[in-house]
Amino acid sequence: MKTAISIRTFCCAALGAFALLAGPGAGDAAAKPLVLKFASANPDTPRDNYATCFRSFKAEVEKLLPGQVKFKFFANSQLGDEKEELEGLAFGTLDMTVVTNAVVSNLASSFMLNDMPFLYGNAAQAHEILDGPIGREILDQLAAKSIKGLAFCEGGFRNMINNKHPITKPSDVEGVKFRVMQAPVFIKMFDALGGNAVPMPWSEAFTAVQQGTVDGLELPIASMFSARYHEVSKYLSFTQHTYSAVPLLMSMKAWKKLSEEQQEAFLKAGLLGAKDQREKVAANNSVLVKEMEASGMKVNEVEDPAAFRKKVLPVYEEFRSEIGSDLLDKALEAVSK
Repeated sequence: MKTAISIRTFCCAALGAFALLAGPGAGDAAAKPLVLKFASANPDTPRDNYATCFRSFKAEVEKLLPGQVKFKFFANSQLGDEKEELEGLAFGTLDMTVVTNAVVSNLASSFMLNDMPFLYGNAAQAHEILDGPIGREILDQLAAKSIKGLAFCEGGFRNMINNKHPITKPSDVEGVKFRVMQAPVFIKMFDALGGNAVPMPWSEAFTAVQQGTVDGLELPIASMFSARYHEVSKYLSFTQHTYSAVPLLMSMKAWKKLSEEQQEAFLKAGLLGAKDQREKVAANNSVLVKEMEASGMKVNEVEDPAAFRKKVLPVYEEFRSEIGSDLLDKALEAVSK
């Protein structure tokens, strides 16, 4: 009996000792934060809209899920260009990114809606639509590609810059060679306005403007400034032809690692982060325009935005079926209110 008790006592003591040794380690492992790789093709600078989107989102996640998630940020295309970043999300080798809307439209054609010329009358209208059911419908199209859409940050309205003359009316676009993204909507838009659209990778654009291979290009204010286009271009015209939505995206593989509570927090952080980022973008743009003017760039408004809108109406019908007729009609109804 004594022997049995001794053995039982020894076993219990040994198990207890093992629990003391293993317990803290197991607890620490459970408490370790989830580490997510977040990539951007843009530079990690205070004035960059994409980097600002990351920082605003990160701050909101840390408020909602303190200590639960950590981010590793890879800027300047360290993990590839935007196309490669999207591939990384789909394959699950990259966790998160924020990218140009037109690039995403190659995966889900509903994103073409945001690139429709002169669709949104102002930023507030774009925010309301993209933060609501229409925006969610667009983002959810990516699920079929193993990507979770969280929200739309902002690149800002795209404007035209060139070295020939100010753009004040549609006829001023005629004959001007504009570098455009390698995206069908942008090519057709400039064709409709009578311009010469020159599809070209972003990496080649600055040299093309500098050497006169093209007369100019179109892009948001922050991107214009950070890439120093005010140093090689004479005229900035506030055409505001396209609102540059910037989708905040997550790999479905990483999304499924989150608990339901964490998923809800990520969606909430996406919307709150986008709101914060947009406010910073608006404040930043007014400062950047003044700096570009001070450097000698001539800035002008367009005379009649409606005249531009009328010229590009055929573009809407051309891409109706790819966007989705119902989605396009819902968006047109929303912007008409």
